[in-house]
Amino acid sequence: MADGSLTGGGLEAAAMAPERTGWAADQEPASLEKGLFQDEDSCSDCSYHDKPGSSLQSFMPEGKTLFPEIFQTNQLLFYERFRAYQDYILVDCLFQSLRLSEFTADFLEKVLETCGWRAVWHTNVFKVLVEVTDVDFAALKAVVRLAEPYLCDSQVSAFTMECMKELLDLKEHRLPLQELWVVFDDSGVFDQTALAIEHVRFFYQNIWRSWDEEEEDEYDYFVRCVEPRLRLHYDILEDRVPSGLIVDYRNLLSQCEESYRKFLNLRSSLSNCNSDSEQENISMVEGLKLYSEMEQLKQKLKLIENPLLRYVFGYQKNSNIQAKGARPSGQKITHVVSSTMIAGLLRSLLTDRLCQEPGEEEREIQFHSDPLSAINACFEGDTVIVCPGHYVVHGTFSIADSIELEGYGLPDDIVIEKRGKGDTFVDCTGADIKISGIKFVQHNAVEGILIVHRGKTTLENCVLQCETTGVTVRTSAEFLMKNSDLYGAKGAGIEIYPGSQCTLSDNGIHHCKEGILIKDFLDEHYDIPKISMVNNIIHNNEGYGVVLVKPTIFSDLQENAEDGTEEDKALKIQTSGEPDVAERVDLEELIQCATGKMELYARTDPSEQVEGNCKMEKKQMPPPKKKTKRKKKRLSELGITQADDNLMSQEMFVGIVGNQFKWNGKGSFGTFLF
Repeated sequence: MADGSLTGGGLEAAAMAPERTGWAADQEPASLEKGLFQDEDSCSDCSYHDKPGSSLQSFMPEGKTLFPEIFQTNQLLFYERFRAYQDYILVDCLFQSLRLSEFTADFLEKVLETCGWRAVWHTNVFKVLVEVTDVDFAALKAVVRLAEPYLCDSQVSAFTMECMKELLDLKEHRLPLQELWVVFDDSGVFDQTALAIEHVRFFYQNIWRSWDEEEEDEYDYFVRCVEPRLRLHYDILEDRVPSGLIVDYRNLLSQCEESYRKFLNLRSSLSNCNSDSEQENISMVEGLKLYSEMEQLKQKLKLIENPLLRYVFGYQKNSNIQAKGARPSGQKITHVVSSTMIAGLLRSLLTDRLCQEPGEEEREIQFHSDPLSAINACFEGDTVIVCPGHYVVHGTFSIADSIELEGYGLPDDIVIEKRGKGDTFVDCTGADIKISGIKFVQHNAVEGILIVHRGKTTLENCVLQCETTGVTVRTSAEFLMKNSDLYGAKGAGIEIYPGSQCTLSDNGIHHCKEGILIKDFLDEHYDIPKISMVNNIIHNNEGYGVVLVKPTIFSDLQENAEDGTEEDKALKIQTSGEPDVAERVDLEELIQCATGKMELYARTDPSEQVEGNCKMEKKQMPPPKKKTKRKKKRLSELGITQADDNLMSQEMFVGIVGNQFKWNGKGSFGTFLF
């Protein structure tokens, strides 16, 4: 029996989420156990207790051939994979002296049975039952022979026993461990073998990147690469990532793999060129271009992988909603929404809202039982009046025309609640949209409660009960919020993008992660946003009242990198096969800064507050410390912000008066540096 122990005991079927690999890809993933991701320390605090006998469940492979049951290993929880990679496989893996395959081989030697077990060899074309006679740990391969009786299931009928024997002979009877699924044995003898192979398989399918071994630094590979990618994988599995961001990430990953492949081919060809040839010079220039492109793609991948930066930089959703324009007849319609219409309510509506003024063009009135159908029926210039009631919707309010959406009564009496998982609640692209007198309640959300992509949106006398981000004001959009209350966002209450205009007047923004977050980006340049804040109360937020994202570190790195010459960089590509780490634009250093590997400390010399605004509390900041580098044990500990009492004196704030900031966890104003 091999020694060593792996996490993986006591799995409940209802608490597992299968990874989509092999034939299990067709199964729907079950929900992960609630709360695994809510507690930052869950993955390190969860205890593991070894149990005698088999701690894994069995699984029957699908197909025409009746295979024996295999170990169900593809439904491991986040913390089980986390502990296996952190504590067993990648201990002190820095990529400075050993290749990752050596770490993996060393791990497998301790836990893998070298012979005596059967497995299903599974490829995209067929699966066949084999018996393992030995293991080549260095090559991560198993020496196998066909099991008796011969069992094979394939998409074509050509795979006879003779054909399979010939195929194994060509492979010298050595198969990658990743393609083997261990046959179930209730004795518990092969549990660790099945788990070990699953961890290796999952790692190379979902964590490993072909360029990882070239990114040498003094930081632990687990912290730098494994943990953020593992978290992203489970966040996607749990529907915690916007669908558009998932598509962006996969596209970036494909582009980066293609660029890296071209870069390796070019680097190989340079080593075979005659020195000082014209072709060599052209290739070196092309290599520099490919390297720069690859570094930018890798940087964007890391921003999405990092849960702290994912929503700050990684995703700019583009709305494809098309405006209908004016109704062909030219007529404007008033849509009345009410679950039940009673005589008294109708009389009040006729008196207050539907009474026609002398000389006014007669309007058509349409009645709806839910607000979503009314929004979808609107053309340019229409009005939607929502009567008191609690309305539950399962779709997105996509408003592309200039319409008015107003509640008839107090906001607390007119509640529109979104249920069902989706990316957005209210999506605005119209030139002039007005929303008033409604309470919006968001559940099971991935994105914010309201997104203004372009045009102008006015929100007045509304209540926004958020779950993720509150309001997002995209580039070139204009947002006016008056006399409204916003709370409950797990991200920022309001996110303001570069080049937008945002006017906030007499609002309450409270009990969010951050009150207001003002964004910037790495590779694009926009005009500064124009922000006006009058008589707002921003209070009881977990972080800062107002946070500015500032890319100063990136600018410094660019300036430092300009000291190196193109010839020096080209020489490095030609001679060493690797770019000059000291002279290239080191985007990895940016990630180190953004994830806390370079520490920035709070300022201790605050200036006076902007006149007319009242800072109700002052958070005591620690004294300055010397900048040092040190390893971080947990990604949940990473992230850098600093207090900035000069923030609201910046040019982007065009009108600031009468605001109150109180009881915010980290202070009134802060800057996020990356």
